[in-house]
Amino acid sequence: MKLRTMLPGAAVAIGAALLAAAPAGATTASETLTAGSLGFASTPGNVNFPSTALTGQDKSVTATQPLDIADATGSGAGWNITATSTLFKSGSYTLPTGATTIASAPNAATCDANVTCTPGGSTTVAYPYTLPAAATAPTATKLYNAPARTGMGDQTVTPTWKLAIPANAYAGNYTSTWTLSLVSAP
Repeated sequence: MKLRTMLPGAAVAIGAALLAAAPAGATTASETLTAGSLGFASTPGNVNFPSTALTGQDKSVTATQPLDIADATGSGAGWNITATSTLFKSGSYTLPTGATTIASAPNAATCDANVTCTPGGSTTVAYPYTLPAAATAPTATKLYNAPARTGMGDQTVTPTWKLAIPANAYAGNYTSTWTLSLVSAP
């Protein structure tokens, strides 16, 4: 009877000793992440300023332009948005060079819905920013940037554009062609 009582206890002790003596299994896991691209997630939309009645006074109007950036490069190099434009023109009439500005830095980029991102925040652009304009679009200038180690993932930057309308402007439908580019590196 004493042997029967000792056997279960001995079996547990021997099993525990075997488990403690067994080496831990070593294993590894791996994943290769390949670089994607940098670009606008969607084509930048048109900027439509509200209709404005001339009053004999200088006026200004504003409009926002969401810019959806997709940085899937995995490089952390950062990026910048550059812009240029032609003069606002209606027939033979134009608005002045420098009529379009961004008064202050857009709020930091915000992650798109259901996306983990590292938002960019402009650090090398001085505001107010003036959109370059001429009869033929001049060299583009930087309007916003994401410094190195930021700007990764899908995010949206929304500048608020301001259009200055001088008191001596002629009535008409004015249009301007804008070119926005997304460039790697801040």
